[in-house]
Amino acid sequence: MDNKTRILIVDDDENICELISLYLEKEGYTTKTVHHGLDALPAFKQFNPALVILDLMLPGKDGYDICKEIRQVSDTPIIMLTAKGETFDKILGLELGADDYMVKPFDNKELTARVKAVMRRLSPKEDRSRQVTLPGLVINMNNYTVTFHGEKMEMPPKELELLYYLASNPNHVFTREQLLDRIWGYEYIGDTRTVDVHVKRIREKISESVEWGIKTVWGIGYKFEVK
Repeated sequence: MDNKTRILIVDDDENICELISLYLEKEGYTTKTVHHGLDALPAFKQFNPALVILDLMLPGKDGYDICKEIRQVSDTPIIMLTAKGETFDKILGLELGADDYMVKPFDNKELTARVKAVMRRLSPKEDRSRQVTLPGLVINMNNYTVTFHGEKMEMPPKELELLYYLASNPNHVFTREQLLDRIWGYEYIGDTRTVDVHVKRIREKISESVEWGIKTVWGIGYKFEVK
């Protein structure tokens, strides 16, 4: 069954789940709600969603553990939705594999816009030129794959898009704000350390070579250096 419009909502507040479902279903998405942490992973495997909206404070199992479990089996995008708005909580969520982070109370229109942005990135692209090939590295945006020295790397969409954007603009220096605007596709409300977290995760998976690498430009941002 096609999963392109299915969204799993995990939140113990039934009213919030109902509100999110209402807004998303008006946009043509199919939703499923889960209210207990222990039910999240079984529901994820059964429902096979294209995206997960995940609360952190849940009975039985918290959202951090659920995020880690999902990342062990899937790169499906995850938007964390939580009342915990401290920078530490945001960074931890991103480091565990979340793609985005929204703090309650939230604006339904903004949440819908973020969901749409993720879903657009998952849509098939007809442009066959959306590929960067370097020694030992192939980044293909047509099928959202990264191959490193012949091995396919597991990489969530935001990481892949950031890597592709940097690599497709070699030796160009971007500020963190520019990268947030380009990759996230909206006025991002949050800490620019989001970019740092994603770069760190990319570097952990793909070590730079003598010919290329993501370089930190201190006081400014990042560039993909190609020699």
